[in-house]
Amino acid sequence: MKNLKNLSAILSRHSHAFGPVVAPDLNAANVCLLDFTSNNTLLQNTDLRDTTAFNAALEKMLAQKRATVGIGGYLENRFIYRRSSHFDVSAESRNLHLGVDIWAAAGTEVYSPLDASVHSFQDNDNFGDYGPTIILQHELEGTTFYTLYGHLNREALHGLQQGQLIAKGQKIAEIGPYPENGNWPPHLHFQVIADMGDKYGDFPGVATSADRETYAQLCPNPNLILQCRYLSSACKTL
Repeated sequence: MKNLKNLSAILSRHSHAFGPVVAPDLNAANVCLLDFTSNNTLLQNTDLRDTTAFNAALEKMLAQKRATVGIGGYLENRFIYRRSSHFDVSAESRNLHLGVDIWAAAGTEVYSPLDASVHSFQDNDNFGDYGPTIILQHELEGTTFYTLYGHLNREALHGLQQGQLIAKGQKIAEIGPYPENGNWPPHLHFQVIADMGDKYGDFPGVATSADRETYAQLCPNPNLILQCRYLSSACKTL
């Protein structure tokens, strides 16, 4: 696990090097934290299997905070995945979120925060899954790591090639609309991954609570790259 722990330290040392991941300024006044735990009574009373109803509830959550962009979710214990059988694992469901979600309008531009190459991509086309997904490969201090972008527009995958070079700040996709984005209210799932193993175009974005320690090391806090002030209190080297 030594190399996995080192990735958080490397990302911290290179905080000056990262560009934005999305077009909106994540430190602006129109951004707010959103809660997807069981404490959220509005979502508890919403039929989350109905994406239109889920989206209406999300828009209400943003309006209540006078915001247009929502953010949050790293290592958040969420109940919302019960909407899809995709997250059921034997006796224990996956509820622990491993990335940061940026809830913004479909069509919002998504960028690579660092020079990269395309590791893999695919359309994970299941209800409640990632939908169109791109995984980029990066290197810092001789250490290879990956960033995953889920719930994208399908057009972003057209013409993409494995190994294709991507420059820092280059647009790679847009936040996709539902249902093509995996049937979610529009948002970007952004995740950092230390080791892809043999996975291609996909990687767990949600884990069981029992696997928290393992995945917290394998998937460091994305705010080390995003540097959003609203998430700063949760940005710790794990």
